[in-house]
Amino acid sequence: MSGDLNGLSWFKSSASSANGGCLEVAFLADGRVAMRDNEDPTNPPFVVTRHVWECFISGAAQGEFNPPVGA
Repeated sequence: MSGDLNGLSWFKSSASSANGGCLEVAFLADGRVAMRDNEDPTNPPFVVTRHVWECFISGAAQGEFNPPVGA
């Protein structure tokens, strides 16, 4: 992972609780997207390309990542 990730503006879902339990994202100037678990923001972020992010968002919107029934 290259580039400085300091000073990013992190966003999280409005459905998340105030005490953690969500994924936060930050949009980098070069189009990549950084993600982190806000339960431990000291862990390094996971960074993906804009294309990977858009594919994930599309799949999530279509329910492709919903847990199996009974899980």
